[in-house]
Amino acid sequence: MSFDQLMRGIPALTRDRERYEAYFEGSKRLDALGVTLPPEVRVLEIVANWPRLVVESVEERLDVEGFRLAGADSTDQRLWDWWQRCDLDNKSSLAHLESLVQRVSFSIVGPGTGDAPAITVHSAKGMAIHLDPVTSEPVEVLRLYRDLDSVDAAAHYLTDRTVYYKKGRFGWKVDKTVVHGLGMVPVTPFVNRGRIDGPFGRTEMADVMSLTDACARSLTNVQITQEMVSIPQKWVMGATAADFVDRNGNVVPKWQAYIGHVLAISNPDAKAGVFPGADLRGFTEVVNLYARLVSSLSGLPSHYLGFSSDNPASAEAIQSDEGRLVKRAERKQRSFGASWERTMRIALRLYGSGGGERLETVWRDPSTPTLAAKTDAAVKLFESGLLPADMVLELIGFSAEQRKRAAELRIDPVLSAVGL
Repeated sequence: MSFDQLMRGIPALTRDRERYEAYFEGSKRLDALGVTLPPEVRVLEIVANWPRLVVESVEERLDVEGFRLAGADSTDQRLWDWWQRCDLDNKSSLAHLESLVQRVSFSIVGPGTGDAPAITVHSAKGMAIHLDPVTSEPVEVLRLYRDLDSVDAAAHYLTDRTVYYKKGRFGWKVDKTVVHGLGMVPVTPFVNRGRIDGPFGRTEMADVMSLTDACARSLTNVQITQEMVSIPQKWVMGATAADFVDRNGNVVPKWQAYIGHVLAISNPDAKAGVFPGADLRGFTEVVNLYARLVSSLSGLPSHYLGFSSDNPASAEAIQSDEGRLVKRAERKQRSFGASWERTMRIALRLYGSGGGERLETVWRDPSTPTLAAKTDAAVKLFESGLLPADMVLELIGFSAEQRKRAAELRIDPVLSAVGL
């Protein structure tokens, strides 16, 4: 594809971006849903931010702990050094979060300083990608950005070179070309919920956005009803609007008088009384119904959505309740893990060593078993000879640095026996 063709494809990856961002941030307004409120009661508008809960409940369980090459018992130290030097402990979470919210994010590998590559993560904003129709591998990628001088720039990534452009008075002009000879585009997409005919995925919030809208209406109605009729309301006969005054004798606005914020009536002939307050349980039942639907569609445990009982659940019951959430996290690990593996293969090619065709991403266990349960299972696997010591520590949850330190401090049994 040409530069201009890729330029026209940029909107495809950013479709509905602002809408997804509004849902995730909880800033979706009722007027955007066709529900209008008077300016005076706009303060009562409320949104239950279930989309953020659905996204972050999965993202919190996606932690990369290393990479293992074929035939190795432990994780690869060089790849982990690169990971740490590029601050990917933090940036990987940003990439995962962006994919879950906006369908897709990207990593880009380039020359770094010294003996380590530069690995960065990016949103789909300003990006366009052309995939091979057979292998689904990126063939060309275009990225728009602003350079340090605030000049519009672009990078056209190809399998053998990267062409950089700058925008001037007469359009885009080639600034420089860097030949990398990798044989693959150094840009990797992280696609959430991709499908055969939908290669750029789907937002993780898709199933709960409409329920969030419905709940926002109900919660706002609760707020309005609470102000207007849930508290016993006053009634007045034989008075005019001018008779309603505050403690200082000033006439109160009509809407304040309507919702009962009245302290005095200036007309001595007027009569006043009180209506009984309204029952709000009907609204709360509707909100609870929406919450149960969110739980069933997203796989979130019921206690994540505020449902609890007087009897605390056992550890086994909590693990059972989290079964679908854990499985969702494992699916993300498989999908995002393939993207991280491709990213690291590019880094290995860029620095001349190659290899990595059989590369595995090591993830932290997305479930929440107790430490005692994990240790007991790991010790049994070690004693039976099925796993070496380093993989046992990995199973328990030790990080790569902790496993390295444990190996350094491990004392030889013979030396220990003689007191050395």
